[in-house]
Amino acid sequence: MHIKTLYKSINMITELNIQIEELIDSGAKDFEIAKVFKTYYRKYVDSIDTTLETTGGKDFFIKHTKHTDKFLVALYKFILRKYFGSYQPMSTSIPISLIALGSYGREQLCIYSDIDIMLLYEEIPGYNLKSIMEEFITLAWDCGLKLGSRVHEVKDIKDAVKEDITIKSSILESRMIYGSKILWFRYENALKSIRLTKQKEFILEKLEEHKQRLLKYPLIMEPNIKDGYGGVREANMLYWVSNVLYGIKNTRELIGIHYTEDEYRKYRQSLEYIFQVRNALHNVARKKQDQVTFDILPELASKLGFKNKPRYTKERQCMSKLMTCLHNIHSFTATMVKKFTRVAMFEAKNIPELRKVRYKKNQYIIDNTIFRSFNEKPTALNNLLKELIELPDSVERFDRSYIYHASKSKLPTSYNKELKKNMKALLSKPNLHPVIKLIYNAGLFDYLIPQAKLIMDQPQFDGYHKHPVDVHSINTLKFSKYIDNEHIKEVFDGLSEEKKIIVRLVALFHDIGKGRKEDHHIIGEKLFKEMLKSFDFDEELIKIGARLVRYHNMMSYMATHDDIYSEKTILSFTGLVKTKETMQMLYVVTYCDISAVGKNIFNSSTASLLKQLYMNSLPAFENEELLNEGKRRVAKIDTIKKLKKYKESPNILKKKINYISSNQIFLRLKADDILNIAKIAYETDTYKYKITNEQQLTIRIIRKTPLNLGYLLGKLESLNLATMDIYKLFDDKKAFYITFTEKVDEDEIFYIRKIIDDSFDMNKKVPLKAPIIKKENVTVDCNHTMYLASMQIRAKDQKGLFAYIAKIFDDFNVEIESAKLHTLKGYARDLFLIEKNGNFCSNQDEIVNLICANDTEDKKGK
Repeated sequence: MHIKTLYKSINMITELNIQIEELIDSGAKDFEIAKVFKTYYRKYVDSIDTTLETTGGKDFFIKHTKHTDKFLVALYKFILRKYFGSYQPMSTSIPISLIALGSYGREQLCIYSDIDIMLLYEEIPGYNLKSIMEEFITLAWDCGLKLGSRVHEVKDIKDAVKEDITIKSSILESRMIYGSKILWFRYENALKSIRLTKQKEFILEKLEEHKQRLLKYPLIMEPNIKDGYGGVREANMLYWVSNVLYGIKNTRELIGIHYTEDEYRKYRQSLEYIFQVRNALHNVARKKQDQVTFDILPELASKLGFKNKPRYTKERQCMSKLMTCLHNIHSFTATMVKKFTRVAMFEAKNIPELRKVRYKKNQYIIDNTIFRSFNEKPTALNNLLKELIELPDSVERFDRSYIYHASKSKLPTSYNKELKKNMKALLSKPNLHPVIKLIYNAGLFDYLIPQAKLIMDQPQFDGYHKHPVDVHSINTLKFSKYIDNEHIKEVFDGLSEEKKIIVRLVALFHDIGKGRKEDHHIIGEKLFKEMLKSFDFDEELIKIGARLVRYHNMMSYMATHDDIYSEKTILSFTGLVKTKETMQMLYVVTYCDISAVGKNIFNSSTASLLKQLYMNSLPAFENEELLNEGKRRVAKIDTIKKLKKYKESPNILKKKINYISSNQIFLRLKADDILNIAKIAYETDTYKYKITNEQQLTIRIIRKTPLNLGYLLGKLESLNLATMDIYKLFDDKKAFYITFTEKVDEDEIFYIRKIIDDSFDMNKKVPLKAPIIKKENVTVDCNHTMYLASMQIRAKDQKGLFAYIAKIFDDFNVEIESAKLHTLKGYARDLFLIEKNGNFCSNQDEIVNLICANDTEDKKGK
């Protein structure tokens, strides 16, 4: 703490006390005095911005805590002065103690954090204590303090702790602010007793509470630095457990006993940075904020002193350092808490059971988790790798004791042949994910895989990925082990063992090129080749793996952006992957990559598109002519004719199937589905529809009566549209398949039915706001296929986007054959396939102008 700042703080409080005395002497009203306190505190909070420039994390906490102490004491003294007047006794003679709790008690009070205090008292008939305490709390609230207060009589404190675990953890961090020292000494004695009472129950409850908190706030790109992974709560947890088990007041006291000076220093330096970030975060947000969000990050990075560099922006530097510190804190606290609590949980009666699960000396496998002694001497890294290679594939997790032991491994002086040989064997293990996670948690990942150094703690600001690159990469590997899509699992299981190894390695290293200026796909391909060559993998397998790294997101891109029924798209895709087996491998990698982004990102809609692209591409590896639309139509009609239901159908229906106008229906749907649609259409005079609401809402309409599509979609604009297929059938009849991204509540189905029925009134209109679409982001191709034109649109995701476009198409009698709608990173990427009936291509300029009516840049140019 700077001396000048300290003197300024003392002077401010002194001036306040003098001003309050003058007001009391002049007979000022309570509200006038409260106003002075409130004004003073507001000015102090406003001055914090300047204070933060000269003080860091812990320094600022102490200064802010001491200033808050002085202010609370000033409030308390005013209340005593009001009650006792000139006959006020010594403060230690009044049986009230002001005690700081929680972060305030730890002297870690952040700017906008709640100020937790306890008013400890002993009921004495000679004092009006309750009125004094009530008025003190009311005055503090009136002054704008976020006061969290507890009031306890000293004799009841032990009973209060029994009722609520949160009280115990809070009072473990008690610190006296002001008041009766006699009462404080009695309270300290009670604390010693509380600390020793029901230790095991307290620890078990705290461990479960901590586990749930980390599940709620995992490490993500917008981390919660208080309650989340590696946050302040993890440091608190270490203190609570240490205090209860060892009676220490500061975790520093355990240096040399349970951890080394270097281990503790690394932890404390990381925690200091988190303190700095939290102070700056509160200051920038001007409120209590513990999540580092993207919108606040630029100002936060500047506040912390980061500046843009040629290679990395200030935001990237700030977030990368934050990720590193969160990892350091989590690793240290999780390890030490496990080390301390294991001793506390030990029961001698379990020794016979423990012997039954002994794997080898000092190692035990329980419920697929491997444990070992915290006290084992460090081993050479090569010996650790050999041990990991020999582990049974049933091991799915490594206990903190094993991670700690691995982190202590003795590194060789050079990356020798034996190490490379062991790494190749390790990377070839079917059960690779838990081993890689162990290596990562033990801090050995970037040593064993030097090419991966730049992806460590590398943030991703694309709004799509939820995790930093290293965490996302390991999660991608995990999904290669736990494939829950039946079709993709079947494809993976059909691969040879060596191809499965490459799939796992591509899943793990698909983003290895990130963290550099150049395209990470191209750099990743080079690094992957270099890495696998150094481990002496087969040259042909290296080529396949490198190609998969280069094009790891191409299958996803084409499935969601292009016409996957187009011969041109399929030949382009198969030309990239070269072989059927490489496509199968990419299919699995794509699933793993998307699944690792976040929960429910790989959904039924994405699964359907990927599977369709995969199935459409399979014939290309046998005979490219099979991709010709006309031949595919004829082949599908031949398949329909073999169906039993077709043979039993009336002859007129059989003829109608040949007259179906849409080629796309034969490319996209199964023979059985086409026959069902034709049958329903044949029996439909006006319209029929079916609504399914299982994994997602789907509306299927077959109509002869014209459908007001713009009205239908406009009324349903609150739902996110996924895909829409429109098939022109026969006798002026059409089939509409409209799929949304998620299901709706069952009670909403009634209203959807009404909207569909109303949509057959062509006079119905719904007000639609013109979305903002730039002309440069609209691409028209009137030669997409012989029968179809295409329009691709990229724009910010906006309500009613597609409904507006559909209305314009309706106005020009443009027939939409199908629409693919995909939203990624806040942008809609829509593809429309349009029937060449003379209404679109001849009017394309006018249509595009109407679609882009809100293109402000185009208007400025004119």
